[in-house]
Amino acid sequence: MVDIKKIAVVGPESTGKSTMAQHLAQILGTVYVPEYARYYCKNLNRQYTLQDEVNMFYGQVALEDSLIPLAKNNVLVCDTTILTVKIWCDHLFADTPKEVKDEIKSREYDFYLLMDIDLPWEDDPLRDFPEQREHFMRIWKKELEALNAPYKIISGTGDERLKNGLDAVDL
Repeated sequence: MVDIKKIAVVGPESTGKSTMAQHLAQILGTVYVPEYARYYCKNLNRQYTLQDEVNMFYGQVALEDSLIPLAKNNVLVCDTTILTVKIWCDHLFADTPKEVKDEIKSREYDFYLLMDIDLPWEDDPLRDFPEQREHFMRIWKKELEALNAPYKIISGTGDERLKNGLDAVDL
């Protein structure tokens, strides 16, 4: 089995995670794992529940695992991770189910790009808390540090941001 390096692109809402993940995958000549929650919530015509968060957790894990065999150049880029599920569960439901916490401890990534909140907010029906971006940035830092995860904050706009993300990835 080839050792795949996993790069996770994470952070608060509307910080360019998907754009960065797609860009990195293209430049690195590999595939990226999209954010499962966007597909799940797209036609969800009600407020999501804790069970929905658990469903998104299982969906993200399955999607990531299914794309590992398609990774090229020994690298897989992930547009978010299941850590997002923990952050939302804690925020919305005051706790996270045990199976999510356990998987977070065992699912490793080689490097995280934590996207900074220096981009302007872009409205999207699937985004919820434009006024709490600083709060969520603090939470992301705290969660990554709790995992002793190697990460770098990626700032800048446009091509500069994409270059900063690529430069941070040391393969």
